[in-house]
Amino acid sequence: MHLIEVNVRQDGIKVAGHANYAEHGYDIVCAGATTLTQTLIRSLENLTKDKIEYAINPGRADIKYENLSERGKLLVDSFFVGICMIVDEFPENIRIL
Repeated sequence: MHLIEVNVRQDGIKVAGHANYAEHGYDIVCAGATTLTQTLIRSLENLTKDKIEYAINPGRADIKYENLSERGKLLVDSFFVGICMIVDEFPENIRIL
């Protein structure tokens, strides 16, 4: 896959692929998407009582949740705002499904 695909669903979020904006270790698009994704996971774990399941592998993150609290929903919305900002700047490297 030559771009990152972000799939935000009612029951979770999947982030998969590589942006191929720059060489490994210098790709600001991958770094931004990874940072937002990992921050969302830690924020849901540390700032809410919501139960989540997640798996992180190179080039892929899968977060599953049900019945998010209002705080959890706000964190997911914040993640989405950040991802949309990256998509606006780098539409050839990341997209929302």
